[in-house]
Amino acid sequence: MAKFLFTMLPANDLGLPTRLVPIARVLADRGHAVAVFNPAPVPAKLIEDAGLKNLPMPSRPMPDSSGDLAQASSAWDVEQMFGALFGNEEFVRAATAVHVDLVRDFDPDIVVDSFGLFACLAARILQVPLVSVLQGNFHPASRGFLWWAGERPDGLPSAAPAINKVAAEYGVAPVARCVDLLAGDLSLIVGTPETDPVSANAGVTHIGPIIWQRGNAALPDWVLSLSRDQPVIWVYSGNPRYADAPTPIDSIVVIRAAIAALVDAPVQVVLTTGYQDLPKEFGTLPANFHHAAYLPGPAMAERCDLMVHHGGHSSVMTGLSAGTPAVIIPTITERESNARRLVELGAGEIVMPRDGANGEKHIDLAEFSAKLRRVLNEPGYRGSARRVAESMRQFGGAQKAADCIEQFATGTV
Repeated sequence: MAKFLFTMLPANDLGLPTRLVPIARVLADRGHAVAVFNPAPVPAKLIEDAGLKNLPMPSRPMPDSSGDLAQASSAWDVEQMFGALFGNEEFVRAATAVHVDLVRDFDPDIVVDSFGLFACLAARILQVPLVSVLQGNFHPASRGFLWWAGERPDGLPSAAPAINKVAAEYGVAPVARCVDLLAGDLSLIVGTPETDPVSANAGVTHIGPIIWQRGNAALPDWVLSLSRDQPVIWVYSGNPRYADAPTPIDSIVVIRAAIAALVDAPVQVVLTTGYQDLPKEFGTLPANFHHAAYLPGPAMAERCDLMVHHGGHSSVMTGLSAGTPAVIIPTITERESNARRLVELGAGEIVMPRDGANGEKHIDLAEFSAKLRRVLNEPGYRGSARRVAESMRQFGGAQKAADCIEQFATGTV
């Protein structure tokens, strides 16, 4: 049996753990030693729900990253996003040391990572084999987030200077781009070639959608008892607020838009926030709204007639795998990238928010309402989503990913 450490960018939302936890659970069920690292509160709940070991944060002082969230939210690609978040050399040095401690102390045979730049660097420093589990637009062989907008501009920020300075202190060769660190010795792409295209010569394996749901998970009775006479719309915001004050990556606009557009509509709305608290500003929700901090995603996607969400890759995969169309309000360019892929597949519509002077995002309510009605009432959207769902079934998901990782561990790939 092998020993696996699952790592990721430790953000306080569910997107990355949702794709890694199912693979970790399969490998643990097959008898391997498995641990996960994401100490943020919301991912920790998902990891606990899966019955997996979540490693604590190594005890080291961490300076502020001084990241530019506005630039990260509008980044052209991963390289610019990392440049916006990780340009501070002292933060890079401290974060690298934390992850070197983490990997060295657990001593895995393989690190399995999704978007954890410093875990990938630590694996390289310690010469531990790396498996990456990425959405297509995170991979270095993709066209980035703004794939429809032409050639990448020259001179965009990169964290490579800071990364290379620290890497040299460990005797590791420099990289031209930080994003190249994400490509593992084995690269697995969540999604399919049509949802998550990368260069044909990238040497990746598409593994289809991966969404966490416990085997015995079921929707609560109040969801199951919702009337079949009115459409059910599932509104998922992800993290509404990442800080006390507005930030450019917040998704509270999704909740505000849904309430404004659907308060008097003949529909039933299920609002979930991914283990996040519902902001107090909303007070009592409209009578046709029902809130839950968390519901099993695949089951809820199958029960609803339409999803409304922020464009996170895992949300897109959840809807498509159930054959359920979506209206997306993407809150950063990475999410816009995912949303535009879904629109190209004919499985939904996109409504772009605009930034207000107060730092909050706003939408055109008339446009949003019209697109909600269109996607609900025109069967072509659901037909396209079901076609994609059918095509996804051939890729194997978490079981296929675990097979690939086991084969890699034994040298049979």
